[in-house]
Amino acid sequence: MGRTARLLTGTALAVAAAGLGTAPAHAGVAQLRPAQVGSLQVYPSTALPGSQVTVNTAACGEKGAAIGDAGAIGAGTFALAPTTHEGEAIGRFQVPTGAQPGTYEIVARCAEGDRQVRGDLMVTMAGAHGQVQPHGSVKTGVGGAFGPGPTQTTAGVAALAVAAAGGTWLLHRRARGDGI
Repeated sequence: MGRTARLLTGTALAVAAAGLGTAPAHAGVAQLRPAQVGSLQVYPSTALPGSQVTVNTAACGEKGAAIGDAGAIGAGTFALAPTTHEGEAIGRFQVPTGAQPGTYEIVARCAEGDRQVRGDLMVTMAGAHGQVQPHGSVKTGVGGAFGPGPTQTTAGVAALAVAAAGGTWLLHRRARGDGI
């Protein structure tokens, strides 16, 4: 391998490591799949009292809005606003803290026309598989998505930059044949 290739490889690896160290974490964020036309998708489909629930549908057309009704669970009505993602309308509501365990029907009525779609929400007192839902950050030392402030993040990035510069310097000396 040539001198330049080794130098560039070391530098690229150091830059990649620095980039991975600063990537944001999105813990607890639900992944929304594209809505199926004619249905109301409910995320999460199993929720605890007091938690936020997101619903979406593509049944109302490209620029269609809707009014959601979570009255069966006691949350009342909420708006579903159109998005740029495949003609979906998305809305949110909060499960009341006094909600009892059970399955509740959530309904959305399109603003234009008389189309309505339905989806189910199951309320439980414990998380999935009988476990309690985790909350807060994990104490794993320096770093992490929620624990450290900007000072610790900056210090970590600076340490990676120093390591990259040192590695590049050593590779450069070795390539010149300075005895290392």
